Amino acid sequence: MKYTGNVLKYGDNVDTDVIIPARYLNTGDPQALAEHCMEDIDLSFRTRVQPGDIMAAGENFGCGSSREHAPIAIQASGISLVIARSFARIFYRNAINIGLAIVECPAAADAIADGDRVEADLDAGIIRDLTTGAEFETVPFPPFIQQIIQAGGLVHAISQGLI
Repeated sequence: MKYTGNVLKYGDNVDTDVIIPARYLNTGDPQALAEHCMEDIDLSFRTRVQPGDIMAAGENFGCGSSREHAPIAIQASGISLVIARSFARIFYRNAINIGLAIVECPAAADAIADGDRVEADLDAGIIRDLTTGAEFETVPFPPFIQQIIQAGGLVHAISQGLI
């Protein structure tokens, strides 16, 4: 599983109410959620994000409520991968369950800057900042998580008989 994109970077304790504000939770439509993703923390997100881009963040990304709308909004906005120092556990599970690739790599999350171009090979456990040339090691995804992400989420993986 390889990802390449430009980075949109955020700080610590980005909660689910900032990722997708509660006032927009009257829909489950991914594209409608994507229209409001990150707007309370970054009004430029919607105009900057491009398909395949990568989000980087600090500690405890996705804290707050357990709603799955947050990773759905991120994924539907075009983000292919989220790299953070750490994730709130329920956010981590929700992201994998909907097929959004996320990886904890404190060194990469700290070093990568907003706008950098990054390449991540999650089979090999290598993240490269193509802008600076820095390289970071992370734990590769286990095969069953790779299958869930490649299938587009847990429900799809089960329906396809992959797990």
